[in-house]
Amino acid sequence: MARNLTQKIIAAHLMDGDMTPGSEVALKIDQTLTQDATGTMAWLQFEAIGMDRVQTQLSVSYVDHNTLQMGFRNPDDHRYLRSAAARFGAVFSPPGLGICHQLHLENFARPGRTLVGSDSHTPTAGGLAMLAFGAGGLSVALAMAGAPYVISMPKVVRVRLEGKLSGWTAAKDVILHLLGLLTVKGGVGKVFEFSGPGAASLSVPERATITNMGAELGATTSIFESDATTKRFLASMGRPGQYKPLSADKGASFDDEIVIDLGKLEPLAASPHMPDKVVTVASLDGLAVDQVAVGSCTNSSYADLKTVALTLKGKRVPPATDLMVSPGSKQVVKMLAAEKLVEPILDAGARLLECTCGPCIGMGGSPVSAGVSVRTFNRNFEGRSGTQDAKVYLVSPQTAANVALRGKFSKPSTWGKAPRKPVLPKKTPSLKKLFVFPPKDGSKVEILRGPNIAPLSKFAALPGSIKAQVALKVGDDITTDHILPAGAQITALRSNIPAISEYVFSRVDADFVARIKKLGGGVILGGENYGQGSSREHAALGPRHLGVAAVIVKSLARIHRANLVNFGILPLLLKDKADYEALALGESLTIPAGKLTPGGTIEIVTGSGRRVAVTNDLTAKELGIIQAGGLLNAVRSRS
Repeated sequence: MARNLTQKIIAAHLMDGDMTPGSEVALKIDQTLTQDATGTMAWLQFEAIGMDRVQTQLSVSYVDHNTLQMGFRNPDDHRYLRSAAARFGAVFSPPGLGICHQLHLENFARPGRTLVGSDSHTPTAGGLAMLAFGAGGLSVALAMAGAPYVISMPKVVRVRLEGKLSGWTAAKDVILHLLGLLTVKGGVGKVFEFSGPGAASLSVPERATITNMGAELGATTSIFESDATTKRFLASMGRPGQYKPLSADKGASFDDEIVIDLGKLEPLAASPHMPDKVVTVASLDGLAVDQVAVGSCTNSSYADLKTVALTLKGKRVPPATDLMVSPGSKQVVKMLAAEKLVEPILDAGARLLECTCGPCIGMGGSPVSAGVSVRTFNRNFEGRSGTQDAKVYLVSPQTAANVALRGKFSKPSTWGKAPRKPVLPKKTPSLKKLFVFPPKDGSKVEILRGPNIAPLSKFAALPGSIKAQVALKVGDDITTDHILPAGAQITALRSNIPAISEYVFSRVDADFVARIKKLGGGVILGGENYGQGSSREHAALGPRHLGVAAVIVKSLARIHRANLVNFGILPLLLKDKADYEALALGESLTIPAGKLTPGGTIEIVTGSGRRVAVTNDLTAKELGIIQAGGLLNAVRSRS
């Protein structure tokens, strides 16, 4: 039977399940990655599972998020991660070496393999024909322990790219076009598989930009075929033997198809405060800009920054506009330096930041009050930049450089001729020696813990009946940044659930934590696409620690839904979405949890006696995990 590329890789890694869309499939995972914001908890969970060694072909522990070493917390976590990697057999990437997705693309990603990472932008590796999934840390810990990664078999959407990008249009504009077309909910339950003559014209870093931001569509993942472009990239990275051609079979079927003519695209921007609020750059003509930031895992490659350097060369950014550039890796910096392309960036007045995520997660680089910030990042959620009232626009590096030079948006037709598209040299500098590879026997390695690393919380099993109040009512598109914000102060507490829980919903309702503590627990009521955005499992762990027993919503984002299940919070869906308006903050609810069946309907009874029907999309296995009080409890009970 002819299969598309997604189906072929899933079939090759299928350990259990039926490859019918919507059915549960269990996949063997070849590689995992963690980063420090989510990784400390993931490694604590791996320890709790009780394995002596990771069971994957490769696991890498990256430090790229919490690199501001203010006080002991972040450095202590980094030391813990280094010692845990050595003890359990993972590669360690120290702070400053680079951003996990850029580094993984350069050093470890391989066509046809599977990857699970505790970061929602793990699908970046799909640019190199990997089937790569973002997941919560506990799911990654289990994958490191050799357990299969379980997902619903996705639908596969073929995105046929035709023509070629021209002028100032960039790969970022391809994914912004898709977001404008489909919205942040348009990819739920789907894999986007890119092919066609236009795809062949895109470099691997360009492809990775597109698959990276496929996460903003809510997609399961995104992937490109492995072709001559893939082969050239791997050869340039010193890994020619890892190439293998991969594509859909002739005559393979897809669940849907989208055709994009690259030649007809123009520079685009995502407006505040959502990646799907897409407009043309030309329509923003004249809008003054306070800050421009180039980098993040989406747009920090050699090709991205070379284009920026060539655009800035011999010119100066106006004093009222702050330009920051964050390279994706030390390899990128070395390549730019070898071509004398660091100087044009510095001479233009830009600040060259460390090779980390940095401003993308509010880790420094916050805009001025009510400022307009133009960023090459993947998310522009309200407050994510670290400045609550900032207005953040997402653009390509080409657009960012031109905006920076003018201190405002202008029409691309006035920018002049674009630089030639950069081509990777046949050989690039390898920095693999800077990774810390584990000893063959790590049994004698001491795991070093700082005082901020708190023991894992223990959660009770699901009771037969939940009696609780609606502790918070929120609207549509609530992100994990709304639930548990990022930023230097809060992210430093990721290994301390009691401490970080004090910030749950702090930017939505400052009284939430005090209220739910007084209630002794409660229920969250939400709208559409609840929990979109980051893979941070802390957005489920924190509420669970505070006693959140259930979330009752119109619809859920994929990764957050999985995290709710992993930590024993009931994800319930309103059968009649009109009931959302009828339920109020503070309303008493009785949930007959003991009557739950997979995919079944139960009736919640309010304090006034009103009955509200809710359903679920849980499998029998997922319901069992919730009934046990979470996945760790379920795993322990089986061992």
